Amino acid sequence: MSKPALTRTRDDADLERMLREQERDGNPMAALLSKKKSSEAVPGLQPGAEQLTAQSQALAIPNGAAAAAPARNALVSSGTTGGERGALVPRKPLTLPKPKWHPPWKLMRVISGHLGWVRCIAFDPSNQWFVTGSSDRMIKIWDLATGKLRLSLTGHISAIRGLAVSARQPYLFSCGEDKTVKCWDLEQNKVIRSYHGHLSAVYGISLHPTIDVLVTCGRDATGRVWDMRTKACIHTLTGHTDTVSSVICQAADPQVITASHDSTIRLWDLAAGKTRVTLTNHKKSVRAICVHPNEFSFASASPDNIKQWKFPDGNFLQNLTGHNAIVNTLSCNADGVLVSGADNGTMNLWDYRTGYNFQRMQAVAQPGSLDSETGIYASAFDLSGCRLLTCEADKTIKVYKEDDTATEETHPISWRPEILKRKRY
Repeated sequence: MSKPALTRTRDDADLERMLREQERDGNPMAALLSKKKSSEAVPGLQPGAEQLTAQSQALAIPNGAAAAAPARNALVSSGTTGGERGALVPRKPLTLPKPKWHPPWKLMRVISGHLGWVRCIAFDPSNQWFVTGSSDRMIKIWDLATGKLRLSLTGHISAIRGLAVSARQPYLFSCGEDKTVKCWDLEQNKVIRSYHGHLSAVYGISLHPTIDVLVTCGRDATGRVWDMRTKACIHTLTGHTDTVSSVICQAADPQVITASHDSTIRLWDLAAGKTRVTLTNHKKSVRAICVHPNEFSFASASPDNIKQWKFPDGNFLQNLTGHNAIVNTLSCNADGVLVSGADNGTMNLWDYRTGYNFQRMQAVAQPGSLDSETGIYASAFDLSGCRLLTCEADKTIKVYKEDDTATEETHPISWRPEILKRKRY
């Protein structure tokens, strides 16, 4: 009596087709199983075929390979662990945060008195006065409330490029294109120390908030760390290959940040005097950096765009595009208003968190000046964040304040989020 031939089931045909597809995709287990099946003499099922079917389904199919591709807005497969198929989780729709509404800023006062370009500004820790340095080699101290001149200091023999007021001592520090860094005693109104070592013009200065150290940078492509009292140069921060345009100190690591015309930003280990991180994302020279007063992040400005970074490792956050000019200065207040001022007199105001440009302004040269003298060289918010002061090429200091009459109805947010994917660098 002849044995009845077993008919090929649909599951068996599906399995063979699946093995062929897996073999074509380069799965070695599928190739082995396919050879084993093709070597069987009888087209029907052999003894133990049920076990082979179960094993082949378990081994030949990688996690999620047989599953259909997830729908675009439907469930997606999460990461797999331990060779198990990941659970299906709902995909969150991409949402960009809506920018916070900020009132527009308007010009409140124009202060004149310098005889050259005003290049730098610093505020007194009590927020009662501020100090400016100019190309006329003069340092002038002004009353913040009235804008009246309080004092003029002379001593530099070239343009003054950086100023810093100490919150711990009654000292004012200045640096300039005459290669010198000076410490002024504001009780005697005279120079009590000079720090010698820079080989060329000194373009930036910053005081450490907790220790008696100051850091300067300049055209000799170095930053220098000075002991405030002994005048000794503790570290020379080398590594940049072009002018170091800006330096900032902070209490937390990285304690020193420098920006350079070699289009890089460096985060420094102050104790070792060595670079921790070098950020090379900018394509053109970086002329300005500023640290957010509350968030642990900072912004840098270059003619290509403004970039935001996260401390301590300098992780890239986002680009702020739209200020197509040579940006000389950046300032940020606690409300999240970021200001960028440029060589051509344009000033953009941004929402720091979202990068929304909520206001654009064009500086007006004071009467008697050329239209070309509208460059903004420095800017700073006072300690309250309610006043913005800019130092300009028409030899004036301009004071801006928020428009008290503006509301969200009169100045609505015209926010159109970019549909394109956000850049990763």
